[in-house]
Amino acid sequence: MHLRFAPVVATAEKQAIHDELVKLSDRIDGIVDFQYRRNVSVEAPLVRGFNDMFWFDFRDVAVRDAYLDGAFHMAIGGRIIEKVDCGAESVFVCDIEV
Repeated sequence: MHLRFAPVVATAEKQAIHDELVKLSDRIDGIVDFQYRRNVSVEAPLVRGFNDMFWFDFRDVAVRDAYLDGAFHMAIGGRIIEKVDCGAESVFVCDIEV
């Protein structure tokens, strides 16, 4: 997921979201990995403010679906929407298979 946080969102607030996302690995069996990174691209016009990103690696599709349907995911998703610049327009979701 790529996020375009509102300019007023402090680093500490972003860290709090990161910390909550990390806890999902303890709540959902089958989350293999979690990564949270800052976009460091020098192509700012193409980045369009999507400067923060995170992703989960799931054991399989069933784990992904359990993550998507979980109450904890829904709650943190709501907090993320509150902190991004323009609601859902500031969230880019991308699922890939490897």
